[in-house]
Amino acid sequence: MDNKRKYVIPGDVITTGPFRPEQNVVLDGNKIISTTVGITEIYDDSVRVIPLTGKYLPKINDLVIGKVVSHTSLSWELDINSCYVGFLPAQDVFGRDFSAHADELSSKLKTGDLVAARIANFDRTRDPLITIADRDLGKIDSGDLMKIAPSKVPRLIGKRGSMIQMIEEATNAMITIGQNGWVVVTSDNHEGLLKAKKAIQMVDEKAHIANLTDQVKEMLESRSES
Repeated sequence: MDNKRKYVIPGDVITTGPFRPEQNVVLDGNKIISTTVGITEIYDDSVRVIPLTGKYLPKINDLVIGKVVSHTSLSWELDINSCYVGFLPAQDVFGRDFSAHADELSSKLKTGDLVAARIANFDRTRDPLITIADRDLGKIDSGDLMKIAPSKVPRLIGKRGSMIQMIEEATNAMITIGQNGWVVVTSDNHEGLLKAKKAIQMVDEKAHIANLTDQVKEMLESRSES
């Protein structure tokens, strides 16, 4: 029996047989059917679906911001705000000469470190492989981490980057946006940092509003209360 985690949508048959339906599934005859969008989990004799609401579903080439949670002798595991864990191979960081015996992974990345990475490979049956072998990727040394709903990321970027450009120009902040809803804001100017963070928060809370750009612009141009 295949008990690998799978991505499902409502109506998908997860499995058949003598299983106990738990969360977000229904029993139809001997079939267990998903009632939500999510990731299946089969353990002992029960089946459930972990809903994907608010979580990020990886796509190849997406830029994500991840947080190192642990490592083995061959790779780091990163929290990428998903039901999946991101795997960053040691060879990606140390290079081709990497030796599991000689190289200590924590010398490069420690638990809690933030990393800008890309999804290199992902097929929904296993955790995604991520890479930092590209320009502008790698460990993030400074900045404040903010979390928004992954579904609001396109609104934060704006048409052809208009929204994010407006925020950066008005605040002199540098903003790195992960498709997974994690955003890092860096600025030498305290007031600029606060305004940039406030603008990002506004987008997260008001993404559905038609005149959002005007509202954000107005906030950015207003003089801060001292």
